[in-house]
Amino acid sequence: MPFGPRRGLRGRGNIKPVEKPRNFKKTLFRLWKYFGNERKLLIIIFMFVILDSIVSLLGPYFIGKSIDAMSKLKDEVDFNLLFTMAALLLFTYILDGILTFFQGWLMAGTAQKIIIGLRKNLFDKLQKLPISFFDKNTHGEIMSRLTNDIENVSSTISQSTTQLMSALVTVLGSFVMMLILSPILTFVSLITVPLVFLLTKSITKNTSPLFKAQQIELGKLNGHIEEAISGLQVVKAFNHEQKIIEEFSGINHRLCKVGLKAQVLSGFLMPLMNVINNIGFAAVAGVGGILALKNIITVGIIASFLSYSRQFTRPLNSIASIFNTLQSAVAGAERVFDILDEKEELKDTAGAKILENARGHIVFENVCFGYREDVEILKNISFEIKPGTSVALVGPTGAGKTTIVNLLNRFYDVSSGKIYIDDVDIRDYTRDSLRKCFGIVLQDTYLFTGTIFENIRYGKLAADYFQVKKVAESVGADQFIEKLPGGYDTIVQEGGSNLSQGERQIISIARAVLSNPSILILDEATSNIDTRTEIKIQEAMLKLMENRTSFIIAHRLNTIKYSDIIMVIDDGRIVEMGNHNELINKKGVYYNMYYNQLIKLK
Repeated sequence: MPFGPRRGLRGRGNIKPVEKPRNFKKTLFRLWKYFGNERKLLIIIFMFVILDSIVSLLGPYFIGKSIDAMSKLKDEVDFNLLFTMAALLLFTYILDGILTFFQGWLMAGTAQKIIIGLRKNLFDKLQKLPISFFDKNTHGEIMSRLTNDIENVSSTISQSTTQLMSALVTVLGSFVMMLILSPILTFVSLITVPLVFLLTKSITKNTSPLFKAQQIELGKLNGHIEEAISGLQVVKAFNHEQKIIEEFSGINHRLCKVGLKAQVLSGFLMPLMNVINNIGFAAVAGVGGILALKNIITVGIIASFLSYSRQFTRPLNSIASIFNTLQSAVAGAERVFDILDEKEELKDTAGAKILENARGHIVFENVCFGYREDVEILKNISFEIKPGTSVALVGPTGAGKTTIVNLLNRFYDVSSGKIYIDDVDIRDYTRDSLRKCFGIVLQDTYLFTGTIFENIRYGKLAADYFQVKKVAESVGADQFIEKLPGGYDTIVQEGGSNLSQGERQIISIARAVLSNPSILILDEATSNIDTRTEIKIQEAMLKLMENRTSFIIAHRLNTIKYSDIIMVIDDGRIVEMGNHNELINKKGVYYNMYYNQLIKLK
């Protein structure tokens, strides 16, 4: 993430309005591509489905034959025939259960493999997106797509795919058997089919935007929860617990409302389907009875046909229900694909150079930049920094200090103008090699879950214990680390919550020192450290900055008095530039800033 992101831009207002999936078929086709190498396994699953469907179609046939056979008996029951049919039915149902289990087991494994690929692609994509994407979307919203939306797709694939295949085969098989048994009853049973499709189309048309809205509101809820937990201390400090509870309740209520509408409306589908199916069932029974009285068909055929009629209409219900479920899955998949379709950071130019052992000669040439097209932050900035020079950037909040170093790292690209490092446009370097030459210490430090040793070594993964310890000693971190119960093996909790802010900052400084960068950037690096520790760290920083180009962003002006160059930035322009003594003698903006701070300190 960039250090010092522009204030006030990150928020929850970037979520798109509710809409139906833009292209249902296209999204399903994109999902199908993720089946990839699993398509052979899908063929095996499909064979299981066909076999299972054939087995399930035998049951009604055996029942009908047994009824016809028994109806011909007058004086005694043929128990041998009865036991034979019962054994066949039992075998059929057991085999059906076994086949259903195996196809479900295979499909669950296949679904997980597919989702692994989709989840990996999404996570990899997030690493390639420009920082501006994260400025416009909350962490909770992004997390919702990576977890909830993908899990929604996963459950649909694992459950609905085999159901859909089984339903289609069963419908076709049942229809064939119905035609064989009685074309007249088949025609009667098909009268309700158009009603089923009309009902399904009508309900899914209305539930589709509701499921989309449900996923969006869930993303908002996750974003709010993430902010509330991350900023809990601030919430408590300002006694805003009730306010944040009310905000949560509002989002939660909207999620409940839209979720209730979606579930209730989709819940109408099955009861209405059952009513239509029962009407069709009654019609078949009535017509079948008339045909039996006229000796056109037998009672056994009626019994078998009613069973096949059930098997024919039940999958139609399943297909309707599955299609309804797909609306939610497609809405989730579309949100995932929205991220996958985002523009990545500009790729390295053809023949891009590798920046190694940078001297640190930096030139800004007529650089203009704005985070939004309608708001310009930097306005025609030009300056040259010789190798090994320490540069302090000072000025009011929002003046553009952090933006300068963000552009230097290519977290963003300039709107116009050029930036050179060692006489080469930074866009002609590979982005990876460019960023490796920088060592960065932020005001808002971040530590990863793991040991203190691992967090310091993050700056140089090949470093051993003694190298890490030596660096920690040089910045004064060793003193408090050795006092911890586990020393360098102490586990850092999420975000470093079990360490003080000053301790976290010292560890981040040690991390930057260990990386031995060619160019150093310190963004209020000692702002959260006590005076005694600050003096020791400044001594370490002076050693670290020797023969290195360094940029120091500071508000406490007494910490940058010894910088070679001080640039005063105001409203996106360099208003003054020189060393401390030159700017004091000039008695301009810097002079007023410096002595105003001295007066406040007194």
